[in-house]
Amino acid sequence: MTNKAGNTALHEAVRNRRGAVAEALLDADPSRGHDLNERMESPLHMAAREGLVQVVQKIVDYTWVGQEFLPSVSLSGTALHQAVLGTHHRIVEILLEKRPELTDLTDSDGNNALHYAAQKDHQRAVELLLKKRTELAYKRNLHGMSPLHVAAHYGSTDAIKALLRHCPDVAEMVDSYGRNAFHASVDSGKANALRCLLRRVRPAELLNRVDSHGDAPLHVAAKRSRVHCALLLLNDRRVDPCVRDHAGQTARSLVEMKLHTGEMDAYEMYLWKQLKHQEFKRCRKQQLPPLATYPSRRGSNDKYFERIVETYILVATLIATVTFAATFTMPGGYDQNKGIALHGHNTAFKIFVISNTVAMCSSIVVVFCFIWAWQDPVRFKVDQLLWGHRLTIIACLGMLVSLMTAVYITVAPTSRWPAYVVIAIGVSTPAVVVLMLGRDVIFVPL
Repeated sequence: MTNKAGNTALHEAVRNRRGAVAEALLDADPSRGHDLNERMESPLHMAAREGLVQVVQKIVDYTWVGQEFLPSVSLSGTALHQAVLGTHHRIVEILLEKRPELTDLTDSDGNNALHYAAQKDHQRAVELLLKKRTELAYKRNLHGMSPLHVAAHYGSTDAIKALLRHCPDVAEMVDSYGRNAFHASVDSGKANALRCLLRRVRPAELLNRVDSHGDAPLHVAAKRSRVHCALLLLNDRRVDPCVRDHAGQTARSLVEMKLHTGEMDAYEMYLWKQLKHQEFKRCRKQQLPPLATYPSRRGSNDKYFERIVETYILVATLIATVTFAATFTMPGGYDQNKGIALHGHNTAFKIFVISNTVAMCSSIVVVFCFIWAWQDPVRFKVDQLLWGHRLTIIACLGMLVSLMTAVYITVAPTSRWPAYVVIAIGVSTPAVVVLMLGRDVIFVPL
């Protein structure tokens, strides 16, 4: 008998993880292990998902001749799919041994169990499936994606390593749009998967192969604003920045289009400069789209630009003022007769002088640099704003080092632990900023 969901008593026992009850029911009638409910799930599906090894073993030990799985109507796949999703490797081993025919079955989207293992980055499951049936790596789902495409799309680096170790030529497969695994990783922005592929796939033509739209992986990175992925590709000498798509555009010209619309952020500005540099070095003998000129400053519609410039000038001016004042109030004071710093021979004092000078000079450069920002805002944003931002970071770090050394010089001789606490706080400050902002800390917040 079944309830309204189509579940038998065995379904309910397995769903609620009552292993002993499920085994008792199977002893009474072993054939009930393959009954399908309204969701087209059998107790074997559920037991595989829940990790009930003994129940799965008891079900598969019973000889079954009927139809176990209907791929056209099931969204959850076979019991093997469920075992892979749940990372129940012992159940995967049992099913591969007792029900090897499950490896050929797919879910309603055409995904076999290896697609699932690749998506979830279950390296052990990938290894087990490939050892049982290597050709699974070459099976495509209804979207034309191989397991390597799926692994690249989801950033599953362990699965990528296992797939390429067993089947290196699977990297040559393309999906329904002519995209290989490099396209898939870039399109989803999975830089870790792209880095893994770059290290393990050798043929250069795969890195520059275009899809049905004429886009190489570098074009996809430019169109989708995947700056990190684009920089990884540019750092690989096998990647050709001169490749043009069906419209005759290179990756550089695709990024350039955003310059006139005002949509280019700090990351894309940096990428644009790198693409221009690479084209200048490696594409001199090729015909390329002309370089775009900077739009006039009247066309700049960045409403935040004025505030950004004013903020940097204010911060740089404050740092310059503080560090200039610190020059004449040296920690420890002066010899009143000779006018020489009392701690001039101390190593910490020398570090203080150098770091204070670095902070002051960096901030002065920022101030002068930003004074000319109004002359041509667009050119300034592309060519100079990033340097101004980084010099401001250097000035702040120099001021932080000055604080730590000044406290150490004046406090440590009488009480060491407060000096060490100040140094610990000072050292941890940049680490906290990097932890909070990540790579964003080196780019201008535009």
